[in-house]
Amino acid sequence: MCLAVPGRVLDIEERDGTRMATVDFGGVVKEVCLEYLPDLRVGEYAIVHVGFALQRLDEESARRTLELFAELGMLQEEFGDAWETAATEAGRDVVREAGQ
Repeated sequence: MCLAVPGRVLDIEERDGTRMATVDFGGVVKEVCLEYLPDLRVGEYAIVHVGFALQRLDEESARRTLELFAELGMLQEEFGDAWETAATEAGRDVVREAGQ
């Protein structure tokens, strides 16, 4: 599943003519393109989808959303290591099969 996740801008720089930011998503830090929000500043929050900041968001809304996503395990699903997730799921299947 691909979510639009709120994140806080940590820093901004221009790379090869593209405005990019380092964004914190509740402890997970990723690089994000800011071309759709050219006036976004360090410390502000934005909703990010597939690596693009799409909409500015107030801090309280961003924090509430991140807390909810964390409670539901959706941040791990969105940002977790795909190899680790696959190995864990395979391990669960092996355990289930062994118990039958």
